[in-house]
Amino acid sequence: MAAFVPPISPPRTSAAAATASTVSGILAEITAGLAAGNDLHDLLGRFLDPIMQIAGAQAGAVRIIDERDRRMHLAGDLGLPHGVRDAERSVEDDCGACGAALLADRPVWADDLAPCARRSDGEFFGSGCQRVLAVPLHHRGRVLGVYTLFYEGHAEPGPEIFALLKSIGDLLGLALDNARLERENLRATVANERQMMAAEVHDSVAQALTYLKMRLPLLHDAMLAHDDARSLKYYGDIRQAVGDAHSSLRQILADFRAPIDPEGLMHALRRVAASFKKRTGIEFELVDQLGELPLAADAQAQVFHVVQEALANVERHSLARHAWVKVALADGHVQVRVEDDGTGVDVGSREAATSHYGIDIMKARARRLGGSLELRSRRGGGTCVHLSFPLEPPQRRPRGQVQGP
Repeated sequence: MAAFVPPISPPRTSAAAATASTVSGILAEITAGLAAGNDLHDLLGRFLDPIMQIAGAQAGAVRIIDERDRRMHLAGDLGLPHGVRDAERSVEDDCGACGAALLADRPVWADDLAPCARRSDGEFFGSGCQRVLAVPLHHRGRVLGVYTLFYEGHAEPGPEIFALLKSIGDLLGLALDNARLERENLRATVANERQMMAAEVHDSVAQALTYLKMRLPLLHDAMLAHDDARSLKYYGDIRQAVGDAHSSLRQILADFRAPIDPEGLMHALRRVAASFKKRTGIEFELVDQLGELPLAADAQAQVFHVVQEALANVERHSLARHAWVKVALADGHVQVRVEDDGTGVDVGSREAATSHYGIDIMKARARRLGGSLELRSRRGGGTCVHLSFPLEPPQRRPRGQVQGP
């Protein structure tokens, strides 16, 4: 945004020229502060002194509206007595001249200072302050705050200065709106990071812990039966799972990414197929109809984690004898199906409730791909998890650059 430049006018007196120069400097500095993203409270408070000088005021204050409690909170002040400052730190959004300016969305003069005087002890309002000017800070129809000027007498700035004070209010309103948008973006970013962190923990550490929980009773029974062969097998499984969980957790803490095979998606899925059959005894088939068509790194990561979670549900709940993963391309969409011939999933069942969070994460990953995920019964019995998402224009990437989310 360019700084406001007063229109060319006939030669001024030196005082008027100095005032115009000061105003131009304030507007330029506000604009520069907005571009640089300076601290909002510092930005608002720093301009009180020059604004007071231009307007001929003896004190000033800046307030910000808190949309949660609809109160005006003091962001900065200059020249106010300590008692007044303490009393005015937080006021209702309809209080006195400030509230009138917010309601009217225009500068408001006030000669009746009784509402202000009732809030503070002493004789500031009515003696040290005879009049108040409240200028709203607004942007695009939203009133976000107000700055207030306090006068000892009844003199007031001329029309030109009055218009400039309103322009300053508009720029400070822009600063407040930028700060509001930044806060909203920050909240959204933090929420997304928390969601993705939860997904990563669930897809790695939580799955490993669930596997451990399933293996420990088997190890216990084998030990009681003095079956050394089975005991050693289950011990090896548990040791491997603990190592995998530890590695995953370290990776997540390092960069919020769960490790993906550097050879690419299908290579990672072939490794999953081999370990799944060995670990569970469930016959497993991987059908690759996608070929060598490359997917973006993030898409590969999302697909891998969806398949990983779906297979974890097959292992935990299905009582299946066979499982299949099919990856294909149809009508410009990548189609991924994870199927089993188990008992199926009843939406109201306990198994569905316990896997609900994992299903939500899978659906969130599908949305991130711009697609959808459906959980339904498989024809012939069992369950089918169907992921479908549009194929973006292929991006040629060197091998070894597949990364997690």
